[in-house]
Amino acid sequence: MNFIPFILWSDALVFLLLAAGGVAAWYVRRREHLLLPWRRVARSGVAMVSLLVLSLFLLVGFLDTLHYRSALPQTNGSGKVYSPEVLSVFDSLVGPLRTHTEKTYSEPFALVLYAKESISDAQGNIVRDYPRLQYGGAHLSDASRRDADVVKRALVGGGLGLLVGLLSFYLTHGTLRCTSGCDRGVFIATLILTTFIGAIANLAIVYHVLGTDKVGQDVLYLSLKSIRTGLIIGTVTTLVTLPLALFLGVAAGYFRGWVDDIIQYIYTVLSSIPSVLLIAAMVLMMQLFIDKHADWFDLAALRADARLVVLCLILGLTSWTGLCRLLRGETLKLREMEYIQAAQSFGVSSLRILTRHIMPNVMHIILIALVMDFSALVLAEAVLSYVGVGVDPSMISFGTMINAARLEMGREPMVWWALAAAFGFMLVLVLAANLFADAVRDAFDPRLNGTESKA
Repeated sequence: MNFIPFILWSDALVFLLLAAGGVAAWYVRRREHLLLPWRRVARSGVAMVSLLVLSLFLLVGFLDTLHYRSALPQTNGSGKVYSPEVLSVFDSLVGPLRTHTEKTYSEPFALVLYAKESISDAQGNIVRDYPRLQYGGAHLSDASRRDADVVKRALVGGGLGLLVGLLSFYLTHGTLRCTSGCDRGVFIATLILTTFIGAIANLAIVYHVLGTDKVGQDVLYLSLKSIRTGLIIGTVTTLVTLPLALFLGVAAGYFRGWVDDIIQYIYTVLSSIPSVLLIAAMVLMMQLFIDKHADWFDLAALRADARLVVLCLILGLTSWTGLCRLLRGETLKLREMEYIQAAQSFGVSSLRILTRHIMPNVMHIILIALVMDFSALVLAEAVLSYVGVGVDPSMISFGTMINAARLEMGREPMVWWALAAAFGFMLVLVLAANLFADAVRDAFDPRLNGTESKA
């Protein structure tokens, strides 16, 4: 093979999450009382449109999680040697975006650099002017034709995207007629998204749609690569947060007494420690460990990934207390419900009461809290990277983009597009997650549906 699969620690955790999600989906499908709330979610147009947008982010993140190392050319009959650079399937699919780097800054859809340089004109004279880009708009000999070319390529790409959207909806629904408001919403959203993606894809082949940064990298490529980092921090952290918050919160509320006192003491002390200082200390300790054991992390990708995993671990250890408090309070209330009291009177074991009566009625709190925490964690990564204790500087993320844009905003003329791109992608991701979380809460909250889960 000309490549070898390469699994990072964060990749393994993502695969573990996918396996856990598959098992959970299989479990839910076999139980009607658990499947019913998800059917309510499926009937919500807002939820399905939000899920459609989130699915695009998840697809990009998953493709960027499938890593490999390419084989280097063999010389003198030597054995096969693989490149130290770790690439992903996503990198292969968007190869031109990754490899077409310019000299420095350029505006979106620009044909020239953003700053003047000393260049030679046709007569050999040295003049101060804006040099042409090496790749952006290189197919145009006349700069005045750029606007017409942009419109033409956008229309062609958007038209192809529209056809793909119509075809995909027809294949999934068997008809282009929408039988419900939810179907109409998904239909319109699908057409808008496919048209927009088609137009951007066709333009990105020959233009830097969102400009370039200080070292000439395509900002669209950086924004898309940042999705994986944000998704990992927002989801892998739940591997730490959810078990601690669920078991400790429900145990404190149900058993009360000394169990409740110990758990309250633990999360009260942990909440008293400034989380930013704890995260900074742990990240710096991890960086020192990497420096002392450099032979364990012989690749730059391994070093950056180790810091990312440790950051997820520390964020999980510092963010479970809020959900634990919510679950404790809700369990204290549910424990006094008549059907719980009746189950205890009939001698039903505590384990069965917790799994059959308590947990189904706190599931809406868990889901809404996790999705809201996902949004907060994505934003937290940006803040931590801004102060220098987030992900490794070599790892592309929204935080590192914003941190770099901090200096770019202060120059004259101002470089605004890198910050705008990071803000726009984060806004769409967080907004879609929050809207989906609201729909899930409405579907799972027993009080909003008029009944308590007594199954």
